[in-house]
This record gives sequence, C-alpha cells and structure tokens, in this order.
Amino acid sequence: MAGTPQYIRNLNENLIMDALIASGGMSRADISRHTGLSKPTVSSAVEHLIERNLVLETGRADNAQGRKATLIRFNETAYYVCGIDIGATRIRIALSNLNGEIMDYRTYPTLSGQTDNRAGMAILDVLRSHMDELLTENQLNWEQIRCIGFGIPGVVLPESGDVDRIVAPLEGMEKLLSLESLSGVFPCEVILENDVNLAALGEFRRGAAANSNLFVFFSIGTGTGAGIMVNGQLLRGMGGLTGELAEMLLEGGRRLEDVLSADGLMELAKCQLDASLLEDPHSGIEDLREHLTPENLFEAARSGETQAVQILKPYSQMIASALRHICVVLAPHLVVLGGGIGGNGDVLLPCLRQIVSDQFPVKPELICSELGERAVVTGAVQVALQQTMLNLQHEALE
Repeated sequence: MAGTPQYIRNLNENLIMDALIASGGMSRADISRHTGLSKPTVSSAVEHLIERNLVLETGRADNAQGRKATLIRFNETAYYVCGIDIGATRIRIALSNLNGEIMDYRTYPTLSGQTDNRAGMAILDVLRSHMDELLTENQLNWEQIRCIGFGIPGVVLPESGDVDRIVAPLEGMEKLLSLESLSGVFPCEVILENDVNLAALGEFRRGAAANSNLFVFFSIGTGTGAGIMVNGQLLRGMGGLTGELAEMLLEGGRRLEDVLSADGLMELAKCQLDASLLEDPHSGIEDLREHLTPENLFEAARSGETQAVQILKPYSQMIASALRHICVVLAPHLVVLGGGIGGNGDVLLPCLRQIVSDQFPVKPELICSELGERAVVTGAVQVALQQTMLNLQHEALE
C-alpha cells in the first residue's frame, strides 16, 4: 500500500492532525502554509477528517481583509481514554479527552485483604461498576472509550502481560490483575504497566520532571520502587525488572522494602517510641504511640515533636543510602520522591538534601512529586492516549 494515493492521502491527514494538535485552530490556508501541502490537498484531507469526527469547523478567523476564513481544530472529544491506578489501599480513576485533559477524577477504597478467587473477581466487578458509573455520569458510552491504562504495584512481564512480585496486600491476585484478565472485563483496548513506571511518565509529561533527560522517580509507600526515564523513554530491563528497588539489601541484609515501606517505618517508630517510654513513662509521647500512623508521625514532625523528628532522622539516612547507590550507578540529573511516604517532601527533603550535599559523589537535584496521588493515573492516561493516537493514525492507513 505504501506509495499509493490512499496511503499518501492518509499520511497527509495525520500531518494535518498533528499540526492542529500542536497549534490549535487554523484556517485551511494556515494549514497549507504550516505543512507545505497544497490548498486542494488540505481541503480534501480536512473534509475526510471531518467525516471521521477528528476535526471540527469552529467559527471564523480574524483575518483583516477579504472573506473570513473558517477555522479548523482538532476534536479532542471525538474519543476518550482512562487511567486506573489499582493501589494497595486506593483505586484511582481518571477520565481524559484526547488532549490529555482530565475531565473527571475519582478515588475508591481497594477491596484487599482477601486473596481468594472470589475476592479477586469482586475487585474486577467493582472496577467495571465504577467505570460504568463514571461513563453514565459523564454522558458517555463504551464506544467512546478507546483505551484504558492500568497501573498496578507489581512487575508486569513485557511479553505476556502477566503479573509478578505484586505488593503484599494484593498477593494472590496476580492472575486476576493480568493483562489477559483485565482485557476480558473491559470492552476496549487495555494497557497494563507497573505503577511506579507510570508515575515517572506522569511526572515527565505533566509534572515535576518535565523535559528532564535522565531522572529517577523514587516511590516510597506500601511498597518501594523506582521509575527511570532516559530521553523520554522508560527503562524496563530484563523481565521488566528495572527499578525494583524492593530487593536492594541494606546493612544487615534487610530488604529495602522491608525497611522503607510504610510497615517498615511503623516498625522503626514503635521500637523508638517504646524505648523512650521505658526511659521516661511521662515523656508525653503516649498519644503518638497509641495513634501511630505514617500520617500522624509526619504531622508530629511538622509540629516540631522531638521524638517524631528523631525517628525520621535514621529513616532519612536509610533513604539516602538507597539513593546513593542509585545515583552512583545512573548519575541522574534529578530524583523525584513520591508515594504515600515519599510525598512528605516538606519533612524529608531538607535532611536528604543535606546528606546529598555532604556525602554524595553525584549530587542530583532532589524534589518532591508535583502530581502527588495523581501521578500514576496521569501516567496511565498518557500511555492510553499515546496508544489511541497511534491507533487512529493506523486506522487512517487501512
């Protein structure tokens, strides 16, 4: 088909669509000047794109002389995509138009804690129910959804879409959360990716790492992991295992995830608080010990609670130990901290930056996630959007 009139026409249509996405509304004459295509070629291609509902005529241009030209713009609402973040404790869903603008965003609790087949099927049923409700309330139907990007806290095997090494609260659901399983539940194209990789992509496209040519997204929460991007591309490595920092060993042979995860932080905090209470039963930290959560610990540190600050100092040292190994190997320009624990940058970053400045042979810029809890769904939307635009271009060539 290459070189045929139809093939060339479709290439021209894709060129015009790219120009409209980049530049907004243009007249047919503007499109001709911008793309170098002849005016008859532009007119013919635009008419076909209007038939496909991918571009719209939208009012008149402000040209000073002669008849006002009709403006053409990309129809960002021709179709939609979704991003879904299946976390250990929360499910986050984002609906986006073809410009990547989030039209609706919702969060729900994850039905974890049970790992039998029935519980897993319940998660899939609930996911589908949430999506059906989202579409109904936005007056959309499934024919308008071209792709859903899913992020999960586990390794996604690149060749098969199977899931491995999933975070502890979701253990036993690997098969039900595989690409094949999800594709059987949702009537559109499905993409499955590791959540931290998607968070890195989200920060690169829409957040703190925009245009960074080598950076690491270091997520610390229920689990730990890193997403590494080089020149706008995610590194996946053998079996998709790039960035699986959970298996890194610290001094004493302890796994990084066991030490830095939310459970690891709580173990450290309980040990230190119990020791302090033994030394001084009237130290005033009984309330913190009784209501100990990561959130309360960081709030206490923000309030200047001495014991909370003392807990987070060795914890920050362990984060720094992991970062040092990463930085020596990769020499990234930027490290972005994220996740439920890592997102507390106002508390963690001052200490970490001092350690980087004093001790690191490679000294990257160290910042906190700009997207916060939306980092994963933002990345999921981006992969779904990219795949949808590729599909639309290929459809034009068929």
